[in-house]
Amino acid sequence: MTSLRFLIDMNLSSKTVTNLQQQGWDVLRVSQVLPMDAEDSEILEFARQHNRVIITQDLDFSSLLALGGYEKPSLITLRLFIPDPEIVTRKLLDSMPHIEDRLAEGCAVTIDDRKVLVRRLPIL
Repeated sequence: MTSLRFLIDMNLSSKTVTNLQQQGWDVLRVSQVLPMDAEDSEILEFARQHNRVIITQDLDFSSLLALGGYEKPSLITLRLFIPDPEIVTRKLLDSMPHIEDRLAEGCAVTIDDRKVLVRRLPIL
């Protein structure tokens, strides 16, 4: 379990939210706090204001972080071949011990089927 707080984008299953909450994570789904049609920039701003790490499959967040020169919020982008909620949960649980400290400092993490890539924020 981690002490970080997370905001899960709408492109991930509500089952992932439930799975992570059952593991003790502080997780909100975007639809719980913003309109269903919220723009990525609104989601990013909410996460910044509420100190939440964004978890998404959407590549636009990396671009928004880079263009804005932001140091926060941290971001986890999932690039999994099969984004099944059980697989997503397992990948996040397996990766967290290795990235938790970096997420607290401000970073963009990409998790794919074979590796985890961590880039410090701001993205230059």
